[in-house]
Amino acid sequence: MLAAPVAALALGLAGCATVEAETACEPQVAPAAAAPAQVQAPTPAVPAPDAAAEETVAASPAATPQEPRQATMVSQLLAFSARVATLSGPELSGEIARLTPVQDESIQRQLELAMALGQTRQPVDTARALGLVQRALSQKGLTAGQQAFGRLLETRFLNTRRLEDLVDRQAQQLREAQRRNDQLNERLEAMRAIERSLNARPGAPAAPAARPATP
Repeated sequence: MLAAPVAALALGLAGCATVEAETACEPQVAPAAAAPAQVQAPTPAVPAPDAAAEETVAASPAATPQEPRQATMVSQLLAFSARVATLSGPELSGEIARLTPVQDESIQRQLELAMALGQTRQPVDTARALGLVQRALSQKGLTAGQQAFGRLLETRFLNTRRLEDLVDRQAQQLREAQRRNDQLNERLEAMRAIERSLNARPGAPAAPAARPATP
C-alpha cells in the first residue's frame, strides 16, 4: 500500500530536479543598454538691433503710410470740384488767376486749374484744361486713386470738346443757311422791283377827240 505514494513522491522530486536543471541551462539575457542621452545643440545668440536699424524701421513706409495722404489728396480734389462749380463769373476768374502760375508742377494744382478752366464753358479753356489733365497723367508715381480721378476728368473734357465741336459745326451750318437765305431774299426782292418798274410804265397816247358833226 505504501509503494504507490513513495513512487509518486520520487517522480515529483525527479521532475523538480529536471526543471531546475533546465532553468540553470537557459542563457541569461542581458538587459538592453540604455539609449544614449541626446545632446542639445547650443542656441545661437541673437544680436541686439543697433540704433541705425531701429531708425531705418522707424523711417520705413510702414511707419509713415502713403495711402492716407493719397486718399486725402483725392478728397481735396473732390471738394474743390464741388466748390468751384458754385463760383460766380468774377470769382471763377480770380480762382483761375490764382492757380494759373503752375510753378511747382504738382499734380493737385494742375488738376485744380483744369477743373476751374472747365467751368468757363469756353472751347479755348476746355482745350487748355484737357492739356493740363493729360500732362498730369503722364507724370510718374501716380496712385490708383489719382489715376482714376485724372481719367475721369480726361473723359469729361474729351466729351465736352466733342460737344463744342458739334455745336460749332452746327453754328457754321446755320450761318451758311442764313447767308443763302439772305441771298435768295435779295434776288426775290430784285425780281419784285423789276416787276414793279414794268407795271409803272406810262400807257399808249390817248386818241384825239372826235369833231362835232355839221348840221
